Amino acid sequence: MIRTVRVRQPAVAGTFYPAHAAQLVSAVRELLAVEGAVPRAAIAAVAPHAGYVYSGRTAGEVFARLEVPRRCIVLAPNHTGLGDASEGGSVYAVGAFVTPAGEVPVDETLAAALLARCDLLEDDPAAHAREHAVEVELPFLLARQPHLAVVPIVLGWSDWPRTRRLGEALAEVVRAAEEPVLLVASSDMTHYESAASAAAKDALALAEVERLDGERLLDVTRRHRVTMCGRVPAAAALHAARLLGATRAEVVHYSHSGQVTGDDGSVVSYAGVIAA
Repeated sequence: MIRTVRVRQPAVAGTFYPAHAAQLVSAVRELLAVEGAVPRAAIAAVAPHAGYVYSGRTAGEVFARLEVPRRCIVLAPNHTGLGDASEGGSVYAVGAFVTPAGEVPVDETLAAALLARCDLLEDDPAAHAREHAVEVELPFLLARQPHLAVVPIVLGWSDWPRTRRLGEALAEVVRAAEEPVLLVASSDMTHYESAASAAAKDALALAEVERLDGERLLDVTRRHRVTMCGRVPAAAALHAARLLGATRAEVVHYSHSGQVTGDDGSVVSYAGVIAA
């Protein structure tokens, strides 16, 4: 029997990042050239997912400091609302993601283990068809680990009980894996406020991130209207990291789009975080 291979083609190549392989590899290599950065093992990380011209510097600061293992789980928000599980958890459980820099296979064994452990998740490739928040992380991960395999997940809920359950499932699956697994939460911070307002709100959210407190992160972002689009992916990854033995998360870089556009009146902000 011939197996049909499921392949997810790039959705934002040429807009969020260069569409040509050589240009993309060069751009990522330049963003990863962080002076003094020493790669180290980590349990989880948070990295932004905007166009590289805006958030690439912060993403580079994160990935330059990471030892990226072969296996990664990338958690992201569902921006598009697509998929059968658009308000739940959608896994791309079989096949591969194509990027201009190379093809990234899905870690099907790890995906199956997570689906079996967590009934909040389902194999839902339609949710990934146009979603950019996993895709933009892959060239960075691939540059740091050429033998990369990933489990892409996009999430549509906003409550803590489901987020806690996912975090617990992630921790169990990672703990049971025979080799290291890195959790990557894809998230931007405050959207379309002044740089000063964004910095003040983000500080509240990042204080909870540093404490690995996913429940408080969701509470703070709700009460203070911090428009952190990947708050649930971050909360789940950080909760899992705490269960896996992490003691603190470090904010390694913070930036905003006004530093590129020159307009501080309405920005999107970005934070890079490593939990170990």
